[in-house]
Amino acid sequence: MAAGLATLGATTVGELLRHAPRRYVRRGQASAAQDLDEGEWVSIIGRVARAQMIQMHKRHGEFLKVTVNDEKQSFDVSFFHARRLLKILTPGTRVMLAGTVKFFREQPQLTHPQWLVLPEEGADVDKVIGSPMMTEMYELERRASGSDPSRPNPLLALFDRAIIPMYPATSSCQTWEIWSAVRRVLDLLGPLPEALDDEERRTHGLIRTDDAIRAVHLPDSDAEIAPARDRMKFDEALAIQLVLAQRRLDGRTDTAPACPYVPGGLEERLLSRLPFTLTAGQRDVGAEIGDDLGREQPMSRLLQGEVGSGKTLVSVLAMLRVVDNGHQCALLAPTEVLAAQHYRTIGSMLGELGTAGRLGAADGATGVALMTGSMKTKDKRQTLLDVVTGEVGIVIGTHALLEENVTFFDLGMVVVDEQHRFGVEQRDTLRRRGRDGVVPHMLVMTATPIPRTVAMTAFGDLDTSVLTELPAGRRPITTTVVPTGNAKWVNRAWARVAEEVAAGRQVYVVCSRIGDDPDAPAKTPAKAPAKKKGNATDDAEDQTVAVLDQYHELLASPLGAHRIAMLHGRLPAEEKAEVMDAFGRGEIDILVSTTVIEVGVDVHNATMMLIVDAERFGVSQLHQLRGRVGRGGLPGLCLLMTTSAPESKSMERLGAVAASNDGFVLARVDLQQRREGDVLGSLQSGGKTSLHFLSLLDDADIIADARELAQQITAADRTLADHPEMDALVDAILVPDKIAYLDKS
Repeated sequence: MAAGLATLGATTVGELLRHAPRRYVRRGQASAAQDLDEGEWVSIIGRVARAQMIQMHKRHGEFLKVTVNDEKQSFDVSFFHARRLLKILTPGTRVMLAGTVKFFREQPQLTHPQWLVLPEEGADVDKVIGSPMMTEMYELERRASGSDPSRPNPLLALFDRAIIPMYPATSSCQTWEIWSAVRRVLDLLGPLPEALDDEERRTHGLIRTDDAIRAVHLPDSDAEIAPARDRMKFDEALAIQLVLAQRRLDGRTDTAPACPYVPGGLEERLLSRLPFTLTAGQRDVGAEIGDDLGREQPMSRLLQGEVGSGKTLVSVLAMLRVVDNGHQCALLAPTEVLAAQHYRTIGSMLGELGTAGRLGAADGATGVALMTGSMKTKDKRQTLLDVVTGEVGIVIGTHALLEENVTFFDLGMVVVDEQHRFGVEQRDTLRRRGRDGVVPHMLVMTATPIPRTVAMTAFGDLDTSVLTELPAGRRPITTTVVPTGNAKWVNRAWARVAEEVAAGRQVYVVCSRIGDDPDAPAKTPAKAPAKKKGNATDDAEDQTVAVLDQYHELLASPLGAHRIAMLHGRLPAEEKAEVMDAFGRGEIDILVSTTVIEVGVDVHNATMMLIVDAERFGVSQLHQLRGRVGRGGLPGLCLLMTTSAPESKSMERLGAVAASNDGFVLARVDLQQRREGDVLGSLQSGGKTSLHFLSLLDDADIIADARELAQQITAADRTLADHPEMDALVDAILVPDKIAYLDKS
């Protein structure tokens, strides 16, 4: 059993006890299964509605088809070579089923699952009736209970309680095995340690942890469950907030260069030449950053900028303030395309203010340099020299900036764009490059809106500023879903591309993958085969339209009369830069691309984007992608081309994107769709999460309360030396490798 529990991430007693039941079944009731995903291992309890033998059409033989209803939905269950089960699984029989769920026309299916006939209340059960795995479970319970006649029948002990917990499980570790292990552990354990004192529990309205854990797994009434789950949620929130509060305090003793506003400096001169006024949001956020920069304590701030809200300008003004005070700035970007875009944008924004050392430079100008991994050795060597001698005040680059041979003359500020692409350790690499032990200020930016609860949980060590207001003249982007099954709509979508190009505008066509063979037969979105319901697989990838396929298809179509180019990650860096530069100059009409253009790319004449296989992208990613159009004051249009079924989750997701231009609304939808994933970042979205009880969507108040308490505790006891129970709570919930991940990820 230990090996099976390990597949759930339960390798210690603490992890087992914090493996939360997904739901509860009341005696005699069904399981009310939650929303299911294709390929998920599920356990359900329900009653047989009907059972009948069905003759197979394509091959000889028959199978037993059973319909089982729980409180929420019905399941079609198939058993092969199972005529004998027809007399067992009769209508009205209460059964437990466990197996891998599939869908046919939106109807959940189980094929040859594990099964068990459950005893009705008050029944005297001497013998288990079920599949071999269920029988093995019964024998395991029987051996564990021994021959003591005072012990209850093991099967009744499992299923004759008033309330039965149902756990997230796998094929190698069933829900009943988890419950059996939990029950045995609780029988052996004494009272569990308590991290909160009486006053803290009263303040937050919480029961003791020991009572909570026992009530979560062995509730005697419904009234016990909610208070128990609330305490478990608070413990999870507190554990994370304690670690983040410690991280927040770690830098308090460091010294940063104080950078007050310098009258007549580069910051003021750039502001005076802008052809527009800053939005109220830009002014407010700029003031927050300015206050931080004026202190000798290192700034650690997260700037969330809605797509097109002007966060780049805010960061440039902040960097100029640091340069005005005699220090350097580094801007770290995740891709060469984005780094090059920032270099062009900032160079254009500064003009002669950013051309120090060149003919025509303004008095007091600074230098701006670019550093990427693909640079020629000669150019890279010159940039390294300019950085170490202080000839450039702003250096923009990719991971190449993190290399050990990059030495700054006097680094005063680090700006990290698209922070989710970099870990804490990578960001801290640059923070260690300050002069004489001085720690540079840190501003991390993202154009992906982060719900408040996620920001408090995943980025609780950072102060947060938010830009939501769009600059004057920026118009909302019109977004429409285009089902590929409707030829008329598909034809109209490509006609709109032609119309935009004819009007002198430019268009992005975005695909989900590059494609392996340039000579492979071309596939058009209109002819792309429909996908099966479920998670992405290698087979599903073969059904998507690749950049190479789409590029050749457009060249062979009437649109081929226009200037078409393609852009993807496998192109050499110089070629990528040439394509983007040409697109920016208006020399390309249609750019067929992967998501390499997702962030930062700023071409004012691009007014339309057509996203092929849009269901392959997440909500926030779609929002980011469409933010590349409509940036020059002209209306923007985004078409989401999809093969998704009308009632599918994918279509629901695309509909949400089409219905809203509010990134924070969509971030919440994205979090719901991805099932929250792991907020510590060590696991991918949709996967196993280290949070079993806490919901980042629904538990904002609990997270805020836990954060306040954590800050109070760590302010007086940063190492938790005087709070050993809280230290143990952190270890029990996050376990050492997760804490290390928070420190180094």
